[in-house]
Amino acid sequence: IPTSSITVNPENRSTDADTPDLAPAPDLLLATAFADPRARVDEILELPFERREKSRFRAVMLSGETIGVSMPPGTLLRHGTRLKLDDGRVVAVEAELETLLEVRAVDAQELARIAYHVGNRHVPLQIGESCLWLLPDHVLRAMVVGLGGQVVEVQAAFEPESGAYGHSHVHHQHDDQGHGGRIHVFDSRHESP
Repeated sequence: IPTSSITVNPENRSTDADTPDLAPAPDLLLATAFADPRARVDEILELPFERREKSRFRAVMLSGETIGVSMPPGTLLRHGTRLKLDDGRVVAVEAELETLLEVRAVDAQELARIAYHVGNRHVPLQIGESCLWLLPDHVLRAMVVGLGGQVVEVQAAFEPESGAYGHSHVHHQHDDQGHGGRIHVFDSRHESP
C-alpha cells in the first residue's frame, strides 16, 4: 500500500478518543455514500484499521474538520475508498500507519503453514509476497515464534484480506484473558449426537 506523502499533524488524526457514535449534531457534515473511485479528492481522512471496519463514527480529517461517517452496517473502508460528504466534497480514506507484527519464515512453505495457523484464529491478516502482517497480539506472537517464524514490530498501513466469501467485515473476538481470535465458537446446535 502506498503511504501518503502528506505530512500529518498528530492533533488532526482520528483517535479512539474521537466520539465513535453519531449523536445528532445539526452542523456535522456526514459521509453517507461512496464517491466515484476516480473522483477528484477534496479532503483526506486517515484512519487505522480498527476505525475503518466500523460503519458509524466521527472522525477528524487532515484539514482539522470533524465529520460523521454513516455507511451501511458491515462496510469496510479500504485504503483509497472515496466518500461523498453532504456538501458534495469528496473524501479519500487512507490507511493510517499503525503498529503491526510482521511475520517472516525460512521459506514459502513455512510461511504458508504459519498463515494457516494464524488464519484458524479468525483474526485480520494481510498477506505479502514474503511476509504476513497482523495486529499486535502477544498470544499470536508466541504461537508464530513457536512455529519457527520471526516476528518484528513495524509501522505500516494495514489492509487485511477480506475473507474467502468476499465479506468485508472482520470479527476479531477476544477471550476473557485478552487473547486474540478463537478457532471456533460452537453452541449446542452444532454438537454431534
